[in-house]
Amino acid sequence: MRLVLILSLLFNLSTCVSLFSQVENSKSEIEQITTTLMDYIEGTANGEPARLRKAFHPEFNLYTVTEEDSLRIRSGEKYISDIKEGTKANRIGRIISIDYEQDAAIAKVEIVIPNRRIFIDYFLLLKYEGSWKIVHKSYTGKPFPKAEEEKK
Repeated sequence: MRLVLILSLLFNLSTCVSLFSQVENSKSEIEQITTTLMDYIEGTANGEPARLRKAFHPEFNLYTVTEEDSLRIRSGEKYISDIKEGTKANRIGRIISIDYEQDAAIAKVEIVIPNRRIFIDYFLLLKYEGSWKIVHKSYTGKPFPKAEEEKK
């Protein structure tokens, strides 16, 4: 009887530890994905191409639809090369959402360029070789709302 009680206690304890470690692992993955996204957000805002290279897979591309309704594909390397070291950009970024399963994730980020445009970026990320990398970026943008439009 005592052995059954001890085994039952050990089983319950191991189940609780397992559940706790899964929750902790989830937080850890979200934190790692957030770090990658912040490398993108802060790298573009602060003129840090090295941070962008850290965030993106070397062969990633950017995709958007032009005003003429055609697909525009831009080289990720070209995108990064347009970021000038140390040149700050007037951009305010925030992470809207992150969803992941094992080694694949999606994220949505808003980039506000005050008095100019608001961009919504959609990212596909993969975790390989121990870190999360952005492998795809699709985005759209709209004009920044004017003060009189905001009052309506």
